[in-house]
Amino acid sequence: MKNIIKQNIRKVAIGLFIFSTATSCVDLDIKPYDRLSDIQYWEKEEAAELALNNCYANLTNIYEILYSDAMTDNAYCKVQAYNQAIGNGSYASDNPYVLSIWSTKFGGIRACNILLDNIDKVKGLSAELKDRYKSEAQVIRAFFYFELYSKFGDIPYFTTTISLEESQTVPRTAKSVIVNNLLTELGTIIDNNYLPESYSGADKGRVTRYAAMALKARILLFEGRYGEVKTETAKILDKFTLFPSYEGLFYTANEGNSEIILDVQYMLNTREHRVQYEFLPPSLGGYAQLAPLQELVDSYIATDGKPIATSADYSASQPFLNRDPRLAATIVYNGNSYLKADGSLAVINTNRNSSPDGYGFSSDCTSTGYYFKKYWDKDHRESLNSGLNVILIRYADVLLMHAEAAAETGTLDEATWNKTIKLLRQRAGFTKAEALNFPAAGSTELIEIVRRERRSELAFEGLRHKDIMRWEIAETVLNGYCHGLYTGDAIGTDNGFVRVENRSFDKTKHYLLPIPRNERDLNSNLTQNPNW
Repeated sequence: MKNIIKQNIRKVAIGLFIFSTATSCVDLDIKPYDRLSDIQYWEKEEAAELALNNCYANLTNIYEILYSDAMTDNAYCKVQAYNQAIGNGSYASDNPYVLSIWSTKFGGIRACNILLDNIDKVKGLSAELKDRYKSEAQVIRAFFYFELYSKFGDIPYFTTTISLEESQTVPRTAKSVIVNNLLTELGTIIDNNYLPESYSGADKGRVTRYAAMALKARILLFEGRYGEVKTETAKILDKFTLFPSYEGLFYTANEGNSEIILDVQYMLNTREHRVQYEFLPPSLGGYAQLAPLQELVDSYIATDGKPIATSADYSASQPFLNRDPRLAATIVYNGNSYLKADGSLAVINTNRNSSPDGYGFSSDCTSTGYYFKKYWDKDHRESLNSGLNVILIRYADVLLMHAEAAAETGTLDEATWNKTIKLLRQRAGFTKAEALNFPAAGSTELIEIVRRERRSELAFEGLRHKDIMRWEIAETVLNGYCHGLYTGDAIGTDNGFVRVENRSFDKTKHYLLPIPRNERDLNSNLTQNPNW
């Protein structure tokens, strides 16, 4: 699909221009010669593809994915206050992030509805291609609605293009109705094979049947319908394989590998991002606005498969030895390194006040003592511009959803463990039998093991916020101080770990974001969430 974006980015812009400038003031029998009318636009054979590409353009972006962890116990943002305000509980209904999520997702829904309302006007499309285009747009629209209802609860719900006037009167629809509609629609697409199982060539990167299945499983997971999650994810097991290298999974050279189910397409010189600038150490040109928290570092198990609090392999004096290999692949701590394009290693010194990357040395340095490593693009061009794709759904998530569903239904046995958690740990680099073999544990402990595994495997991939909300543990993990590295200081620390920020989560209101104030000012039919 990168080729589609590269070849059609100008055409998409033209299509958007047509949508925004087409006039209704001209007699329909008179075709203006200076620009296309709506009717003329949809008569063109390429109209459907261009409109569909516009739906993809709104899907999400790497900044939204990465910064969502600042709303959790995984990361801290020292400058950009919008996401961080969600994490520390200081936000209100006029918070720019709240408004941005609302407006961008509903904007994406509108793009999908425009295609669905007009595709039958397009000449020359085969019935098969028309069904595929419709299904792609419906899956993308379901993704938008999932993002909205999972954050706001009841929301306005509509499946046709509505006018500005209508948008200012539509009330909220019950979440249960939306969930049922999304699952039904996705089920129809999946059962009727409207989408291919894979694409090749220029179409690579589009929504597949497996992406629709995985999205359906995510919605069921969020709703706690674990029996159905297990059934849905079972359909995907063995259809993909884990990429051999966990760290390499996020390299540009390995994009579109055997593990990817859906990713957001970027390309050097065409559609780039500079997210690295916002998390790298100064020595590599960054200013570490976003940094991992000690709470995440501590969640990674030791090489014997046990939490560091109970592992004989762990030593507080050498805290990064004998740890889950995914820790070193995800987070840069003192002595860890970045692989550079020439094959050399950039070893980072994060010790306090060490030049140029040490904690406390300058305002550009990490505020926690840690830097991001995941999403480092060694092949970036000047000014850290990168064409690295951001993975939206990968096979590891399917394995974790299946394992969690099994644990929650009391059916996580050795066979299920071996085809889910064991595979992930083997790929990560664990070798000890204690870490790889099915543990002798009770049902509650098994649930905790799977949840911890999910956090380590999927850190900074945009899923932690949904997880702490659906597990209803946000009231625990987002209350009190979050922490940075160990300094041993008596002041400004807890047990020697730096206090980064004092957070507050009100369980009577914060499990849902507030409906944006300006939206309620425009639409009196929009009620507010409890205690906002």
